[in-house]
Amino acid sequence: MTKDSAYWHGMAAGLAPASGIVVDGREEGAESGATFTTRNPATGRPIAEVARGDTPDVDRAVRSARRAFDSGVWAAAPPAERKAVLLRLAALVLEHADELAVLDTVDGGKLITDTSQFDVPGAAAILQWYAEMIDKTYGEVAPTAPGDLAIVTREPLGVVGAVVPWNYPLEMAIWKVAPALAAGNSVVLKPAEQSPLSAIRLGLLAVRAGLPAGVLNVVPGYGHEAGRALGEHPDVDCIAFTGSTAVGKLYLQYAGASNLKQVWPECGGKSANIVFADAADLAAAARLTADRMFGCAGQVCSANSRLLVEKSVAKDFVAAVSARAMELVVGDPLDPASTLGPLVSPEQAERVMGHIERGQESAALVLGGHRVEGLPGGCFVEPTVFTDVDPASALAQEEIFGPVLAVTTFEREEEAVRIANDSSYGLAASVWSDGLARTLRVSRALRVGTVSVNTIDALDVVTPFGGVKQSGFGRDLSAHSLEKYTSLKTTWFAS
Repeated sequence: MTKDSAYWHGMAAGLAPASGIVVDGREEGAESGATFTTRNPATGRPIAEVARGDTPDVDRAVRSARRAFDSGVWAAAPPAERKAVLLRLAALVLEHADELAVLDTVDGGKLITDTSQFDVPGAAAILQWYAEMIDKTYGEVAPTAPGDLAIVTREPLGVVGAVVPWNYPLEMAIWKVAPALAAGNSVVLKPAEQSPLSAIRLGLLAVRAGLPAGVLNVVPGYGHEAGRALGEHPDVDCIAFTGSTAVGKLYLQYAGASNLKQVWPECGGKSANIVFADAADLAAAARLTADRMFGCAGQVCSANSRLLVEKSVAKDFVAAVSARAMELVVGDPLDPASTLGPLVSPEQAERVMGHIERGQESAALVLGGHRVEGLPGGCFVEPTVFTDVDPASALAQEEIFGPVLAVTTFEREEEAVRIANDSSYGLAASVWSDGLARTLRVSRALRVGTVSVNTIDALDVVTPFGGVKQSGFGRDLSAHSLEKYTSLKTTWFAS
């Protein structure tokens, strides 16, 4: 069957999404009976009335997770059993791939080409990877005096609260849930209120896969209600958070005011993309700059939203980036022909337009800068490029989270590094150069969590993802993320 626009629209028309709270393996309403409306940002039309979780619902979910953890039904299960369950869940994600892809597209406005070809298969692959890690992770034997034996083991923390953003609804949930479950924890997942539907579906699929009741609970709701209740809960052992720096700081405060729970914040970014004149293929660099910057409508924490380009090639390079951006087809995210979809909500679109309007006071607008006329929903914003951007300006310093590229030129390598590091964020950066010594020097000098050399935003489950400074210190992906969901225990046997 050809998966064209008609196919995906047919799938969307047939959706009857689960929209409740998943606790103890069952879907239920909020204790208060309250709901909130989730809308399709491409049309403005309502999709579902979603249970509005609040403090009593978080309490219920945490009690369920604690019971499951203390019973040992998951935490003490043999590694091979836990592995089998997570592999079954990965298989169910693939079995329901089209449904999950459509949920993330209508709920969050993501392109169906992205959700169906990358996000959902990627989520399943990450689940599979962590499932396979379960029976391949070992403890240690420490060096001791003869006759003594000291072993170091990693044990699950207990109840993990996972708070995830709206830009990658399913995949970001898996980034947290998969390693936390693989380590033996119980999880309470709080999806973003803008795009909760795929997370709720994931919770129900986990029950079908054989995950014991209470091991994965899902509580949709607003951040200041359900999110705060989870952060302040005295029986939650860890919060894994992805979102804005401002909210990440709140979770640190919640932890300090409650039970000193661990908090792993993965926060915002303002990534620099540094292009030197000696890059081997400037045309390819320009194409990838536009593709990655405007992918997901710029709503990516590691988006290369600051372009630092060597002055001698800047005019032609910016022209090539702009030409590529103009080729983007802004339109219906359920149509595979579209290559740029809407922002997640009218509020986000309004916020981005405010940045664009203020940016014109200090920089040169060379492309875009407007909402797209003739499309419903009010959430479509043109790909936008500013040049002559002052590195100290809001365009260069604030995370806009929209399709807005800020261009600054430089003449010397040291100047490029200084501008790139002059940010409160430190999530990612890219460096384009054909000089090996230069790329090594610059990569070492950049204060970020990931440097992509002659590419942009390199990412894979085998390497950790996270930042420094006000991008937070949490790490997702790789075997290292298992560490944050475990505690070290030393057991010493005296002779």
